[in-house]
Parts: sequence; structure tokens; C-alpha cells
Amino acid sequence: MKENIVYFEKPGKQNTDETLRLAVDRAKQLEIKYLVVASSTGETAKKALEVAEGINLVVVTYHTGFVGVGKDSMSQEAEEFLKQNGVRVVRQSHILSGLERSISRKLGGVSRTEAIAEALRSLFGHGLKVCIEITIMAADGGAIPIEEVVAVGGRSRGADTAIVVLPAHMNNFFDMQVKEIICMPREKR
Repeated sequence: MKENIVYFEKPGKQNTDETLRLAVDRAKQLEIKYLVVASSTGETAKKALEVAEGINLVVVTYHTGFVGVGKDSMSQEAEEFLKQNGVRVVRQSHILSGLERSISRKLGGVSRTEAIAEALRSLFGHGLKVCIEITIMAADGGAIPIEEVVAVGGRSRGADTAIVVLPAHMNNFFDMQVKEIICMPREKR
């Protein structure tokens, strides 16, 4: 099998439209039924909705409290708009930090989970780490089956990475398989 990988010069939201287009094109080529997209405010999710016709769109966002006690990063209006348009929105704790980060902040040190997250970030970029994380979160939330999906992620705002991935649940993390890298930035920081 021979496929192309698109490399962006730098990471960032300027790659969002092309990342989503590439992700949807590859999902359609492989007849993949689910597109899993990270979206903190809903803006990337809305862009995905515009191009993901015929694919089940699952949007994963920060857990309540991530941006401030009792606060959500995605407004109720944005979430309602997405749901009214058939999008499944998953609001869940980060799999690759969660409680572990709280312990590290309070007591110091680094957990094994945080080490996995940092290794993914350092070696492959923030976006790929996010793709893996949101896929697990979507699987654990019952939003996707354990079959190949396309995942889209980035850092903070926008998207710059897309992969084809066989998901796994959190308790079976090492069963997950990244099947293909569709696109990613060459520069990781």
C-alpha cells in the first residue's frame, strides 16, 4: 500500500481547513464511518460539520472545570447547535492526564500516564497526542465503536493533525493502533 502524508511547515490553526478536508477525504476512501474531532470552543467542530457530510461526526471537548471551576470551554449555544445538527458531543476528563495531573501538581513528580502523554507530544507533536486521547475518550463515552475511525486534533485552537486509528478503551490502551498518519506538522513546537 502506498499513501501520501501531508506535512505542514508549522503547527497551528492555519492548517485547520486543509486538515479537515484531508481527514474527510481519507475517511471516505476507506469507508470509515466516524470522524472524531477535538474542539474546545466549537469552532473547529462547526468547520468539520461543513465538510463531513455522510460521516458520523463526534466532537470531544474539555471536561467541565478545565478552564475554571464549574466552567465549560464550549458555550451551551455552540454545543446545542452541534447537537441539533446530529453531532455527538463528548465532554470528558482527559485520559492522558486527569487525576494524575492533580497529584503531580500537589505532590510533585510525574506519573506514568503523564510520561506517555509527554512522549507522544515530544515525538509526534501535540496534535497526534490529542488524536489518541480524544479517540479513547470517545470510545469510553460510548460515542464510537472499536473499529477504524479518523481522528483530528491540534493544540489549543484549530487542527493540524489527522490519523486513521483503531480505538481502544482506557483500560486497554495498548490495544490501540495508529494505522495511518494523514497529515501533521513537521515542526512540533
